[in-house]
Amino acid sequence: MTGAPPRADWPTPEQVLLLQSVRADPCVSLLASTRPAPRMTEADAATLERLAADATVRLAGDGRVGSDLAGALAETVARARSGPTGRGIAVFVNPVVREVVRLPVPVTDRVVVDPTFATRDLVRTLHRTPRHLVLLLSDREARLLEGVAEDLRPPPRSPFPLVADGVSRDAFLRRVDQALATHRRLHPAPLVLVGAERTVTRFRRLSRDLDRLAGTVTGSLLRAPLPDLVPREREVLDAYLLSRQDEALALLDRRRSRAAVVEGIDAVWLAARCERPEMLAVEEGFTYPARLSADGDFLTPAADVDHPDVVDDLVDEVIETVLLRGGWVALVTDGALAGRGRVALTVR
Repeated sequence: MTGAPPRADWPTPEQVLLLQSVRADPCVSLLASTRPAPRMTEADAATLERLAADATVRLAGDGRVGSDLAGALAETVARARSGPTGRGIAVFVNPVVREVVRLPVPVTDRVVVDPTFATRDLVRTLHRTPRHLVLLLSDREARLLEGVAEDLRPPPRSPFPLVADGVSRDAFLRRVDQALATHRRLHPAPLVLVGAERTVTRFRRLSRDLDRLAGTVTGSLLRAPLPDLVPREREVLDAYLLSRQDEALALLDRRRSRAAVVEGIDAVWLAARCERPEMLAVEEGFTYPARLSADGDFLTPAADVDHPDVVDDLVDEVIETVLLRGGWVALVTDGALAGRGRVALTVR
């Protein structure tokens, strides 16, 4: 029997936080768009090799450390080439880390050599294609799926699927609700309900665990092929994510009336370090290479990104600072913060 082709595993919040916590000079990040495939295509491999060669040139001035990292980078790229791909890939290497992360979203091909890893595309993945749960319901059966991007599969450990086994409809739906609550306590995530309108309506009335309900898909789809289900549940999830952007922009307006908002990269960078950050809103396409002052508080924009004194993208650093200091991040569409410097921070 032929096994299914390997599938890419997407980044988890725990993995992203771990990569963000790393501080070592240098940290090498390679990011490239790829074509979904069970094994990386030759064209994508050539792109990754080109980026690795660029990084090796930039490491050449770091003596023995640079030489060792160049070797580690070559080994990690070779490992990435042998595995499956999504729509993007990230390779992270420093003296102790050798990490390959597949992404369900395309990225801008680039090399970053900084004291930290370039994780913004991973953060964007978590925001735009978050892990979520899909509960498929009928009066007599319930299935649970875990989704990231266009990938749906049963979670590795859960009490599902469930079958009614002769009990009444309401008793069964309460049992489903209890099992769902148990799973979501361990694995919190937005939820999409799928089922006939009558069943979903009744479940919503009985349930005690519908926080972060992204929405519902109406139809008898318990046995529907997953490729048919994905676009329907994705439409619901996209609307939910758009409402989160609106929520972030509304929070900016409320905090502005209390003089608790700073705007523009210079002010945001200083406030993220010196005040108590609450929520960072930043346009997805905004990047800002810069030099830091000796005390780290002030920025000078830079065009010579390859220079070792230049931080390739201060926006990545701001995102990491806000998350590490207990704030949350909203990536908004380009233009949503027009006139506000493309980035804004609310403070407590």
